[in-house]
Amino acid sequence: MWAQGSSSHETSERLFLPKDMFWGYTQFDLAPPHNEPDPNLCRADAGNFGGVNAPCNAFGRYMLSGYVEVRPFGRTELRRFFLFAEPRFVFGKNIPQTLYTWSFDAIGWERSWGFGIYMGKGFEMRVTQHFLFDRLGARDRNLGTADLGVNGPWGRYNVIGVRKYFGQRRY
Repeated sequence: MWAQGSSSHETSERLFLPKDMFWGYTQFDLAPPHNEPDPNLCRADAGNFGGVNAPCNAFGRYMLSGYVEVRPFGRTELRRFFLFAEPRFVFGKNIPQTLYTWSFDAIGWERSWGFGIYMGKGFEMRVTQHFLFDRLGARDRNLGTADLGVNGPWGRYNVIGVRKYFGQRRY
């Protein structure tokens, strides 16, 4: 009887753009002094190139990130297909061992996106493309001698992966 109930739910679902097609989260992070996120834009010794006035001060204090998953199909085996995006924004104005501020200056953002297929029993196969770190605002230029360039923490890459989900969350 349970199987009949689940199949009637599946057949009543729209084929394209079902009501529950979006899933995701947003997250805000605050890094305490001496633990700044490093988007790998400036050398760790950037303070040696101007002290507290060094132009390369792109070490974060705050991060705003998220994950959005879209499952555009509600019926048939196509319901296993999904698209996803994962942006991450970094803000701050800090230099390790030299300058620690609570500034919310925009540093930049990194992002990845891709698609996947749920394979059953908690397994997903995913294809992901990760882009270069894009600088924002005043950081969108060369930041002096300590500037490491535009590759960011990971550079540009593509991967094919398998993810396994396990357990169940308690709330």
